[in-house]
Amino acid sequence: MRDTSRADTETSVVALARAGEAAAWRELYDRHAGRLLLWLRQLPSGDPSADHEDLAMEAWAVAASRIADFGGGDDDFGGWLFTIARNHLLNTRRKVARRATYGTAELPEIPVPAETAVVDHHDAVRRALAALPTREGEVIACMDVVGLDLATTAQVLGVKRPAARMARSRGLARLRRLGWEV
Repeated sequence: MRDTSRADTETSVVALARAGEAAAWRELYDRHAGRLLLWLRQLPSGDPSADHEDLAMEAWAVAASRIADFGGGDDDFGGWLFTIARNHLLNTRRKVARRATYGTAELPEIPVPAETAVVDHHDAVRRALAALPTREGEVIACMDVVGLDLATTAQVLGVKRPAARMARSRGLARLRRLGWEV
C-alpha cells in the first residue's frame, strides 16, 4: 500500500525545498524573509551589537540544515521559522544577561539600508512595544506588526492560543491607557 500522505505533499514548496530545489528555497524566502526581519526588529535583543539581520540569517541557516526533520507543510513553515528565530533571540538575551556589565557607553544608531527604511521609520512602534510587558509586546509584534495569525503567533511564542489572545487584548488596552492610538 502506498503512503499517500507523503505523496500528496511532494508538490508543496516545502517538499521541493526538502529535496534541495533552489527555486523552492527562493520562494520560501520571498514569502517569509521580510516579515521575519520586520518582526525581529520590533523585539529588543538586549545587545546593541546584535544585528537583527544576523538573527534572521541564523534562523534560515537552521531551517536549511533541519528541513529534513520538519514534518509540516507550506502553511506551517512560517511558524517553524519564526520559532527558530525567537529561540536565537532568546539565546542572545541570555548571553547578554550572563555578560552584563554596567556603565557602558551608549552606542550610536547605525544607519539602516534603504529597503528597510519603511519599517524603521516607525520608531514609535518600537517605543510602544517597549512600554509593554515582554509577552504582550511579542504578541502584538507578531499579530499587528507583521500580520501573523493567532495560531502561528501562539506557536512561535510557545503559548496556547487563548494566552496569546489575552496578551494581545491586554497589550492593546495598556497601549490605549498610555495614550497610544491603536
